[in-house]
Amino acid sequence: MPFSSIIGQPKAVNLLTRALNGNRLAHGYLFVGPEGIGKATTARALAASLFCQAPQAGMPCGRCGGCIKFASGNHPDFQVLRPEGAGIKIQQIRELKKSLSFPPFEAEMRIVIIEDAQTMGREAGNSLLKILEEPPPNNLLLLVAADSEPLLETIVSRCQVIPFMPLPVAQAVEIIQRNHPEFSPEETEAMAKLTSGCPGQAGTLYNDEVLSLHKECTQALLSKNRSQAEALEQALYLAGRLAELKDGLDQLFDLLALFFKENMMTQISGAQGTEPTLTSTTREGWNLQRLSAMVDAVDTARRQLARNCNRALVCEVLLLELFA
Repeated sequence: MPFSSIIGQPKAVNLLTRALNGNRLAHGYLFVGPEGIGKATTARALAASLFCQAPQAGMPCGRCGGCIKFASGNHPDFQVLRPEGAGIKIQQIRELKKSLSFPPFEAEMRIVIIEDAQTMGREAGNSLLKILEEPPPNNLLLLVAADSEPLLETIVSRCQVIPFMPLPVAQAVEIIQRNHPEFSPEETEAMAKLTSGCPGQAGTLYNDEVLSLHKECTQALLSKNRSQAEALEQALYLAGRLAELKDGLDQLFDLLALFFKENMMTQISGAQGTEPTLTSTTREGWNLQRLSAMVDAVDTARRQLARNCNRALVCEVLLLELFA
């Protein structure tokens, strides 16, 4: 993946491109920013540029041996270090140090990406610090972290820190559309907003089951001409579905809260929805006071679940309130 495909991180891309073109790469970089914002993707773009044997205008050609091996995940001079269990262990850093003592196999430089670097404990951190203090030649370390605070200050000071910022909604939508063509336009826009400009979180936080159940809930809430008995039946049925959701109930609450909040904005701005969508269709009888109460009901259910209240009861009370 070339740098040209990185969306919404111009400062990071420009800094790395200038260093690459001027042959002034540091021996260690620390990419810092929220999860799902493009840090690891940018690290791989840098690796692709360095491994290319016939770059064109500073971009990897995609056809040479280096590009083909890297794209297939078989380049001998590329390594990714990930947490084992809760964090990166000292034994992993020791093994890394041993491998760095040998020259690269094929390329001019070996590249190591350390993902979730903030999970390193003090022992592992001190071991990595020794590598950064006396970096072996022809090796590039790319640390990727959601937060630099847990890292040893000396590690941070030995790396060139590149911050990554959350993306505007429009750019987040573009990335989610590219990575998840299965999402509808309404779902894509909702994901961009709910992930706070971190589009890489969309696929992991919001699965098909969550999206399908949310759609079922909102369509039921928007339906008209139902009797009180039918509303009660729908509420209890959907409450059971929510309670059975193994993963993603908190994300479903996010979607419901966004649905009601955007209905409030629709009323405030005077805009009118034309058909049921994920976030913006309003229902007759939903005034601002009612919508505010529905948002509060979702927030209350979230807090109750966080306190380990009975899951089935929490979902039942919530749905009865929403269908009242």
